[in-house]
Amino acid sequence: MKTVGGNVKLSTLLVGVTASLALGFSVASSQPAPVPDESIPLRDNAPAAETLKDSGPLITGPKAKAATDIQVASTVKQGEVLKVRITEPASGAQKAGTAALAGHKANFFEQKDGSLLALIPVSVFQKPGSYPLSIYDSGKGLLKTLNVTVQNGWYRTQNVSVSKTTAGLQPLPGEMEAIQALKDTVTPVKFWSEPFMSPTVDCQNSPFGVKRLHNGVATGDYHKGVDLRSPSGRPIHAISGGKVQISKMYRLHGGTVGLDHGQGVGSIYIHMSRLNAQPGDTVKKGDVIGYVGSTGFASGPHLHWGLYVSGMPVNPNQWIKGVPKCN
Repeated sequence: MKTVGGNVKLSTLLVGVTASLALGFSVASSQPAPVPDESIPLRDNAPAAETLKDSGPLITGPKAKAATDIQVASTVKQGEVLKVRITEPASGAQKAGTAALAGHKANFFEQKDGSLLALIPVSVFQKPGSYPLSIYDSGKGLLKTLNVTVQNGWYRTQNVSVSKTTAGLQPLPGEMEAIQALKDTVTPVKFWSEPFMSPTVDCQNSPFGVKRLHNGVATGDYHKGVDLRSPSGRPIHAISGGKVQISKMYRLHGGTVGLDHGQGVGSIYIHMSRLNAQPGDTVKKGDVIGYVGSTGFASGPHLHWGLYVSGMPVNPNQWIKGVPKCN
């Protein structure tokens, strides 16, 4: 794959804090377009989001003909992914097919070591509490039920100043549909492996999950990715192996690359100045897919990137460790 360059720009406001708004929902022509990015003054109406951790006490199911060893963390935070692994799967009709928690279902996929893995996203808006984790066989018969606790993610609130001009920016025909198709993609081939890497070496100046106000009015939405304070022209790297599904200069998102990592995992990188990928390309972890810029709805050079699992935006900080917050 050839190396490409791309920049993401936004006109800097206030203290230069940039953050991306909701991405990937349909916009009626009579309504303002979704704002993918804007500078924001912070309003800390809740404790700052805690650093997410993968680890947790393991729940191990008793040996049974359906699944001899079920491993899953007993707790998961709002905006996280619950990883359900069956290390000694049964065969035939009793083999696990799906797992479900709090209304969200995910397929089990076979891994290289022979285990089965299902990734269940938990919504930022999911009410904290105890929920049944249900595991079904390929015929949708219930095999096992375990209890998992959803914990508060403690996401902050941010106010975004939106001008009439920027609020009226409309996406190109097919732009929002392409983003939604990326989110909904679930392919059986697994390109990714952990740990993921940060797409640039920069700090986070707007985290995932912050609840949004527009000009002081609650929107009911939240930041669906992470903003990195990256200078114009900085190379952007693929966080893990994947296949390029989107590579296009859009009006709202600007220069955009979307990667299908396989088995329900996808990532997106927006506001690039230049693209270094073609649809259908296969990329490896660390490959340069574009360059930071300020195209589309942006308030200064930076990178907004997001992670999707089974169609839902999830917190990248669960998958990438050690990315500092900006001072």
